[in-house]
Amino acid sequence: MNAWDQRFKTAEYVYGEQPNAFIEDYVHYLKDYPNVAAYAEGEGRNAVFLALQGHTVTAFDYAESGLEKTDQLAKKHNVTVNTKLTDLLQDELPVEMFDAAIMVFGHFPAEQQQEVFKRIVDSVKSGGRIMMEFYSIYQLPYDSGGPKQLDFLYDPLNVLKWCQPYKIIHFLTGEQVRNEGILHNGLAHTIQLIIEKS
Repeated sequence: MNAWDQRFKTAEYVYGEQPNAFIEDYVHYLKDYPNVAAYAEGEGRNAVFLALQGHTVTAFDYAESGLEKTDQLAKKHNVTVNTKLTDLLQDELPVEMFDAAIMVFGHFPAEQQQEVFKRIVDSVKSGGRIMMEFYSIYQLPYDSGGPKQLDFLYDPLNVLKWCQPYKIIHFLTGEQVRNEGILHNGLAHTIQLIIEKS
């Protein structure tokens, strides 16, 4: 059992049952992209939200307990979410299979972040869209959630560089208020991106 598996073994949804505010505010960018992958999806709040918008959604996470809660949340809302137990650092991901992909606050060591980003982009078809929100390296002094190690935060300049080969629809870094369950609360420093694969 890993730390995330342990974290999600609660009746309560530690990040809440509502979608991430960035995904909710910008979901219209996925309107014509029916088949969506949700990576590092945790307890399923974003995947269920997308399913409620009519998308076919596959949630990937490496916490079995998180995927179980995704199933429960989907049932509660009368939608279906496909779940796949996947370690994004180790396991093979599909290639050019999805119309779009999202990842919200996927925490990975700095030296592996770009590889995970690339594999997620690779899983999306040409012309597809990718939406992500991360905690930036400037999040450390904030007391609103996210990793307490600099190595698990994202450098906005690096992320911008990874986006360069693609069409950048939206790129923002700065302060955001995040109220998501008991673990993300208050003012935070994040990076948001929406890119389109050519």
